[in-house]
Amino acid sequence: MVTFREGGNRLIEKASVLLRLRTQRPPADFDDLRARLAAAEAANSAKSRFLANVSHEIRSPLNAIYGYAQLVERGAGVDPQDAARVIRRSAEHLTNLVEGLLDIASVEQGVVRIDNGVIRLGALVEQVAEMFAPLATQKGLAFSCELPDRLPEFVRMDERRVRQALINLVSNAVKFTQAGAIRLVLKWSGQIATFEVHDTGPGIAPERQERIFAPYERADVDGDAERVGAGLGLAITSAVVRMLGGELTLESRVGEGSRFSIRLMAPPVSGMVDRAKDRVRPVGYRGPRRSILLIDDDLDHLSVLRTTLAEVGFEVSQASDGQTAIALAERGRFDAVICDVSMPGMSGWEVAGHLRALHGRSLAILMLSANAFDRHGQSGREADHDAFLLKPVELGALIDSLGRHLSLDWITSDSGNFRQSNVLSSCSDGIAAAAREHAERLKSLVRIGHVRALEGEIRSLEQADPAAAPLAARLYDCLDRFDLAAMGRMLEELPDEWR
Repeated sequence: MVTFREGGNRLIEKASVLLRLRTQRPPADFDDLRARLAAAEAANSAKSRFLANVSHEIRSPLNAIYGYAQLVERGAGVDPQDAARVIRRSAEHLTNLVEGLLDIASVEQGVVRIDNGVIRLGALVEQVAEMFAPLATQKGLAFSCELPDRLPEFVRMDERRVRQALINLVSNAVKFTQAGAIRLVLKWSGQIATFEVHDTGPGIAPERQERIFAPYERADVDGDAERVGAGLGLAITSAVVRMLGGELTLESRVGEGSRFSIRLMAPPVSGMVDRAKDRVRPVGYRGPRRSILLIDDDLDHLSVLRTTLAEVGFEVSQASDGQTAIALAERGRFDAVICDVSMPGMSGWEVAGHLRALHGRSLAILMLSANAFDRHGQSGREADHDAFLLKPVELGALIDSLGRHLSLDWITSDSGNFRQSNVLSSCSDGIAAAAREHAERLKSLVRIGHVRALEGEIRSLEQADPAAAPLAARLYDCLDRFDLAAMGRMLEELPDEWR
């Protein structure tokens, strides 16, 4: 039996539904409906292609990492330095892919955080060049990195996102260019940094120049290159540049190549420096020995950090959980703490809060996390940390950050030239004429900045005479850091037996 009230309520509900249906705006016509359906199907098809492609993008670098790790573990005769280079580049590729996926999701959700930290502008560009120069060499492409003679060494910029944008552009240039040259150029004027990536690839037709910036779209070119990639690079780059308040432009002609340009604000935080004065990595610091406490539940990561910090003279202690770290900090005095955020039991933020309350601002606290959203600490609380670094951490950036927060006066490898001289003099006995010829060629290549040929020439030097192995190792080290100035100086200081 239905009561009067129940019947009245049902009538009201039906009336409300009819009212909504009448007031709802219908599509203009069937063409509009068909256009919307076609757009939805195209998006669905693009995402299906993306899922198939991203599997290849992930498995390829994983296979390289897994394969080389097994070879080194078995002692199969592989060169550890070559294996390390492949593993590092593959890991960087995976990191960029994961960060790209997260960035696309963040942009679609409208949740984006910008981190304007202090970075080395020239070093950032050189690191990207170092990453792709060997790949360009393998394809027979000329690769050059051009920096102005004078620019601010330190600027304020979101390093991770700018690096990501440059990696995407240079990666595409190498991928789609089959012959010719690629140039990565940095310009700086009036607090504005301009990054340019030039290639001699197939070019992009005018009608496609806007579409290629859409997610999951890839360049429409012939050959295998079109089947490689997840179709996210340019979409991410465009989104990142917009987020940073910059401008991304494209100039391209079919058959002649392309030039992508990024213009961003880069306010300097230091005076102008001369690029001719070589910057080399620190090997120690002046003053009393500083102590660092490492806190991380990942023992492999602790081992990497401990080795890195010990090499530059820090006294290092470690803890794998928050309680142990706090107990160590209560018994001893530390100058800085490097703490992971995600740990079982106490989180890194809780540990940082206890350590800040215990030692105040006299203790520098650096936080590490694989989650970019962690960078601002616990919501509603004043930050208990001095710096935040995103995993996987670039070890040079970690050393730089420690130096700034501890006000360290670094001792660079320039101060240790006696060690280099000992290495060079040990190479002087019985040097073959072929090795001398390779050394002379290396000098010429360094002078003209012919990066793509340097690695092959160093390998030829090493093969020409086993006595040149110590020198080759030093040259490889310079090449890995894209440190051509130090390499040139080393070659010029070779003993007379090499001339």
